[in-house]
Amino acid sequence: MNADGAAPLRNEPHPISHRFIDVRGERLRIACTDPPRAEGAPLLIFNGIGASAEILEPLMRRMTRTRTVTFDLPGIGASAPSVWIRRLSGFAALARGVCDALALERVHAMGVSWGGGLAQQFTRQYPECVDKLVLAATSTGHLMVPARPSVLLKMATPLRYLSADFFKRIAGDIYGGDFRHDSALAERYARRMAPPTLLGYFNQLYALTGWTSLHWLHRIAQPTLVMAGDDDPIVPLVNAKILAARIPNAELEIFDCGHLFVITRLPRVVDRIERFLVGAAPA
Repeated sequence: MNADGAAPLRNEPHPISHRFIDVRGERLRIACTDPPRAEGAPLLIFNGIGASAEILEPLMRRMTRTRTVTFDLPGIGASAPSVWIRRLSGFAALARGVCDALALERVHAMGVSWGGGLAQQFTRQYPECVDKLVLAATSTGHLMVPARPSVLLKMATPLRYLSADFFKRIAGDIYGGDFRHDSALAERYARRMAPPTLLGYFNQLYALTGWTSLHWLHRIAQPTLVMAGDDDPIVPLVNAKILAARIPNAELEIFDCGHLFVITRLPRVVDRIERFLVGAAPA
């Protein structure tokens, strides 16, 4: 609520609450929003590789009719490093533990980039928990149309999180879209990035190695929104078309930008997600 007791305006950012919880032996930082006009199940968001909750906060703050939840994976952001090495199924089990700890019986699941693989795995592993699925800038995993080798080499290292100068030099090459010509955008994005631990980063790389959803996507029964940028060097657009074609109840939305369209096209992305999750906004 505002200071005068009125509900926030539709375009007014909502506050984010942070706290730590213990889940399956891990100390995890949770970030949540609870807008006053929220409807239905909350949206559980899985982030990209090495990315902390701060990257998702602009998206979460702008969701006016949907509660949102995300968490830093072990060794990422403010979550403590883990002694365990997990595959993607292990991270999905950790996410289920987060839902249990927060008393969330059902959620919508959303994955961005690397997190799209985790969102698919979570939906397959715990279908009874997921109402709808949102996949952004992601693919079927190991069996995908790959990025160029030069892009993959730059993505294989966490150096972009450790060096702002390095990030600004390569941002256009790996993220495409507005990052190709807007140096100020790269500067703003760099300020939001918290460096992951090396163990946390390489565990995420290992978790996805050899994993693919291509052979079981046809079993996903949940309504699915697939979103992609038309200038995405990391995940070429054809991968989104494959996802949308393989998932029975899927729709595809293409944005005129690159890999990080969830940030650069924020108003349109938020509107599209909320229309998919809860329907058109009341007049």
